[in-house]
Amino acid sequence: MPGEVYLTTRQYKIVSLVLNGIHDLEEISQHLGVKPEDIMRDITELSNKGLLLVEREVEKKLKITRIGKLYIEKGLPEKAVLTHYDECVDKRIEALTNCLSEKTGLERDEISIGIQYVVKAKCGKILEGSLVLWDPSACQQLLTYSNRVEELLRNIDKEIKVSGEELADLRKRKMVEVVEKRILRVSPTSLLHELINKGLIKEKEIVTVVKPSMAFELDKYVVKEFDLSIPVPRLPSVRKHPFMEFIDDLRDIMVSLGFEEVKGPHVEAEFWNFDVLYQAQDHPAREIHDTFFVKSDAKATISSQLMERARKVHEKGWGYRWSPERAMRLVLRSQTTAVSARAIFERGEGEYRVFTIDRVFRPENLDAKHSMEFYQLDGIIVGRNVNFKHLLFFFKELAAALGIKEVWFKPGYFPFTEPSVEGYIRHPKLGWVEVFPGGVFRPEVMEILGAPGVRAVAWGIGVDRLAMQVLGIDDIRMLFTTDIDALKNMRYLGLPYKFSRTSGRNVRVAEYPE
Repeated sequence: MPGEVYLTTRQYKIVSLVLNGIHDLEEISQHLGVKPEDIMRDITELSNKGLLLVEREVEKKLKITRIGKLYIEKGLPEKAVLTHYDECVDKRIEALTNCLSEKTGLERDEISIGIQYVVKAKCGKILEGSLVLWDPSACQQLLTYSNRVEELLRNIDKEIKVSGEELADLRKRKMVEVVEKRILRVSPTSLLHELINKGLIKEKEIVTVVKPSMAFELDKYVVKEFDLSIPVPRLPSVRKHPFMEFIDDLRDIMVSLGFEEVKGPHVEAEFWNFDVLYQAQDHPAREIHDTFFVKSDAKATISSQLMERARKVHEKGWGYRWSPERAMRLVLRSQTTAVSARAIFERGEGEYRVFTIDRVFRPENLDAKHSMEFYQLDGIIVGRNVNFKHLLFFFKELAAALGIKEVWFKPGYFPFTEPSVEGYIRHPKLGWVEVFPGGVFRPEVMEILGAPGVRAVAWGIGVDRLAMQVLGIDDIRMLFTTDIDALKNMRYLGLPYKFSRTSGRNVRVAEYPE
């Protein structure tokens, strides 16, 4: 027959709540007025005593994003365009955007998105720089669609289920996202029921130190026993995070191949992130769904000569009026190519190779292959005789240095390179993963940067995806884990070749083909 079991006051309350049908950890913590993590030690001790059964579950829930909440509050941008269109006298795109923004409280970028959806739905068209609504039937269908989307968002906010087909469109527009919530549930064991029925569960204060003041009332306390025969856990030796070790080795490879490392700011002007790369100011990548914009009145400072060159090239090539005000807005850089562009502008028409390894930021949904913050290895080879095969040769050399044997190339498209290529490597679990995007900078890019007499091959390699291959993991989130056990199991034994910046020993230096 089991003897008496002593519990602390809080443990006794936890047991009472569980016996009364409250099994969710968060609910238990709310009843106790503490955080869930504050009672985890008590839950573990009760489980070790065989009184509670602990089960962990993962629950997937829909969550309204910041954009979705904005649309719930102020309506979809296409609805705003249609609803207030007649209130704006000037229908030219820029004036109309300003007018609608003032009337609806939506940002100019959101109004621009609304205009795009109006045109896409064939409700209106842009004629000579103005928006003209020309199909009432299509406009009514778009309004009906907008009202339905707003209703769906409100339903999701109230945790009402929606169909998969309707949900797909909301996720595509990044109004909702699927989040995983880890739930811990506890339930009473048969032993707990038996002890409760026999009155053997006692509430007492458990202490680890007996003080003189307790001498006359020791019956109130239970002195916690310690088993000194159990060895203390051994802490692992201090070492760098495996991902950081990999990045250091990658940096050494680049230096050994004759590249010089350069750096650039995380907060960048749209000008360096987009305009110098000949990316049109109405390109979809420059919308808030693909770029983090800095909420500030601060503007970048750029030389007037460089701005004038960019204006001429953009207006000649794209046939629109280029806005210097937009070019000076601040963003979190979405690509480290901005650093390469700065290097060309500073060095001009010479022969050089530079690279940077650093973070970039994009409004992605976090999953096994994507993150809103990740590392890129960006680089350029500049010279009068540089051509596309130098780029392919570099990719093959880098793959060989990393011990990657299978590389597959196919033609690609990027706004600022032509020709362009996408290079894939085979991950044992994820299959073919793109890691080597690159190409030859377009002549317009070199003209804006003041180096029309030379050519440059450029790339922006996904370092995180390369690391997943080398470290043998299939979830990009593991690269930033703080779980000690997971880090201990993440083996990184270094690269097949040892590269050194200082000694020069065991260094493979690539000779580029003519």
